Amino acid sequence: MPRIPSTQALRALECFARHGTVWQAAEELNLTRSAVSHQLRLLENTLDFRLLNRNGTRVELTPQGAAYAEEVRRALGMISGAAMRNAARGVTGMLTVSCPPGIASSWLCPRIGGFARAFPDVTLSIVTPRRLDDTSNPDVDLFITFGNSEAPGMEAELLVEVDFVPVCSPILLNRIGGLEEPADLMRVELLHLHDFEDWEAWFRLAGLPRPSARRGISFSDMNLVFAAALMAQGVAMGDVFICQQAMAAGQLVRPFDLAVRSAQSYFIILPQDKAGNPASAAFRDWLRGELLENRAGSERQIPFHNRAKNFRLP
Repeated sequence: MPRIPSTQALRALECFARHGTVWQAAEELNLTRSAVSHQLRLLENTLDFRLLNRNGTRVELTPQGAAYAEEVRRALGMISGAAMRNAARGVTGMLTVSCPPGIASSWLCPRIGGFARAFPDVTLSIVTPRRLDDTSNPDVDLFITFGNSEAPGMEAELLVEVDFVPVCSPILLNRIGGLEEPADLMRVELLHLHDFEDWEAWFRLAGLPRPSARRGISFSDMNLVFAAALMAQGVAMGDVFICQQAMAAGQLVRPFDLAVRSAQSYFIILPQDKAGNPASAAFRDWLRGELLENRAGSERQIPFHNRAKNFRLP
C-alpha cells in the first residue's frame, strides 16, 4: 500500500491551493511560512509526482498539483463530515447563534438543515444583530460577524475574506442594452447599504470620479439591497461570498470582472466563558466543513457578462 501523506501536509496543500501564497496559508494555519514550505516539500517527497513549480521566490501549483489539491479538499471535507456525524452522538443542549442578516439569509439558512440533521438533540436559535460586528448580546453562544478580529475577551477565527463586485439582474442588463464599460454605470441606479463607501472604492479602482458614486438609493439592510437588485431596480455592490448562489442560478450577474477586496471579513467569535459548550464546538466544526465544500464548489470562476445578448431570461 502506498505511503499515506500526513494530514498536516495535506492541509498545508489545500490551504496553499486556495490562497495561492505561502504566507496566507501560514496565517490561516497559524504556522510559520517555513513550516508550511516544509510541509509542502514533505508532501512532494512522499508522492510520485511534482506538486509545485518554483521560479525564484514565486511558487505555484503544477496542473497535476492543482488536480490533487482539489481531491484533497474533497477528502478533507469527507473526513470533517465523518467526524461531525460521530461527534453528534451525545451532543445536546441549547445554542444561540448571532449572524448578520445578509449571510444568514443567503448562505447560512440554505444549509442550516444539515446541522439540524447532524445534531438532532441540539436546540438551535439564529438571531440577527443590529450591527454587523456586534458581539454584545449576552444570550448568544457564538457570533458570526462582519468586521475585524478585535473582540476583547473572546476567541476570533477568520471565516472568509470578502470581495465586492457590481451585481444586477439580467433583466436590468437586457433592458438597458448591456453595460459595456464601467462608465456606463452613470446611466443606471446605484444601490447602497448605509453609505457610499463600497461604491466609492470600486469607482476609484475603475478610474471613475468618486463623487459620481454618491447617488442612488440607500438601504438599512443588505437583504433590501439584494431584493432591489433581484427586482431589476438598479446595480448593487455585492459580496461575492453571499451572492454566489444567486449568481450560479442566474438571478444575479456581474457585468464587470473588477473586484474590491474588503478591509473587513467574516469571523467566528466565541465568548471565552462559553467556549466549553459542546454545541458551540459542533457548530464551529460544521461551519468549517461547509466552507470546505463551498470552496470546492466555487473553484470555477463565476463568469461576468456585459452584453444583453449573453442572456436567456427564464
